[in-house]
Amino acid sequence: MTADELREEAQHHIAAIALAELPEQAARLMETADDGESAAILDAEPPSVVANVLRHLTPDRAARIVAKLSPDTLRGIVSTLDLNRVTALLARLDPEERDRCLAVLDEAIAAELRALAKYPHDTAGSLMDPRVTTFRPEATVGDVVRRLKRFRDKRVQDIFLVAEDGKLFGAVSLQDVVLADDATTLSQLSRGVPVHVQAVSSRDEVVESFETHRVASLPVVDFEGRLIGVLRQREIVQAAQEGATASAVTMVGASDDERALSPPLFAIRKRLPWLEVNLVTAFLAAAVVGLFEDTIAKVTALAILLPVVAGQSGNTGAQALAVTMRGLALREIRTRHWYKVATKEMLAGAGNGVAVALTTSIAVYFWSDSTGLALVIGISMVISMTLAGLAGASIPMILVALRQDPAQSSSIILTTVTDVAGFFSFLGIATALMSML
Repeated sequence: MTADELREEAQHHIAAIALAELPEQAARLMETADDGESAAILDAEPPSVVANVLRHLTPDRAARIVAKLSPDTLRGIVSTLDLNRVTALLARLDPEERDRCLAVLDEAIAAELRALAKYPHDTAGSLMDPRVTTFRPEATVGDVVRRLKRFRDKRVQDIFLVAEDGKLFGAVSLQDVVLADDATTLSQLSRGVPVHVQAVSSRDEVVESFETHRVASLPVVDFEGRLIGVLRQREIVQAAQEGATASAVTMVGASDDERALSPPLFAIRKRLPWLEVNLVTAFLAAAVVGLFEDTIAKVTALAILLPVVAGQSGNTGAQALAVTMRGLALREIRTRHWYKVATKEMLAGAGNGVAVALTTSIAVYFWSDSTGLALVIGISMVISMTLAGLAGASIPMILVALRQDPAQSSSIILTTVTDVAGFFSFLGIATALMSML
């Protein structure tokens, strides 16, 4: 064996001892080393040693090295590390790299990892970017600057700190890093554990956190507090926009899965159930009209004016519903604000009802030359529009209290309520004042 070969073997032996006995120090050196070189060193070690070193690396750095490991080493560490940890590391890779890593694993394990990586729709986990740059609290400003220059990560807005177990430790703004001395540690600049959300937090909770705390980015953690991703302002704004458009669609009984170019059969399958429900409610409104069949038969003008009352009350209810839904979507109001919102919409409905009733009564008087008919439609207009305002504010609040989607077919329910209120008030008052007609 030559001197060079002896020297190389000695270096490998020393490296193996250092990795096995001093994994934390070895990991610290690998934080600034080349990914390929680090992976080549780890490929020569047993899976238990490799897994121990990976545990001491920051998550994004560990993920970069994992992508460079040989298939044999990768299979070894997957059987050694916790699958949740492996899932978090693979999630930080680009889709092509992640698929390549999963392809060399046992099919059963790969399927389990894919299942663990899937978060429910409309949760923080499904909206987050798992490729988040992290540092240890003891890292210096100089370490951060060198690393950011090397990888040129333009997504960084805040520097997130993680402990050795991967749990979120703190955060430092990029501005603070730029203004600090190179020797300053990140723990000295840390603002403490930042505002964060669980991976299973709903889209509404994400939007609320962003609006309440006005942060540029929002870290996402798992149930054990480990940092697994970040939500940036762009993703959060997009989530709010999607929520608003979904509410507009579901309010009328359509599906938020449907798109403008969806197949006709898909649209039929999604819309038909609610159209059938709407048909039942339409018969309910028709039944109310049927109760006053004799009254309509005696004064046929009532049938002509009936749509006027129903239309005005429907528009009033739709206005109240839209304002209330917007308040709920933007988290401006909660169910505890029901009385205040309902009172406001009732007063608005009553005020508009008086104004519209005066106009309508005058028009009906000149058209029919009947003071009684003008009085009937005026009174019923005020009553129906007041009730419509109350219904428009109450329906979404009631759905929220019942833990249901407040946007789901609210307009269908509202249409039934306003039609019944309008028909019943108009025909009921006409029956009571029949002697004046």
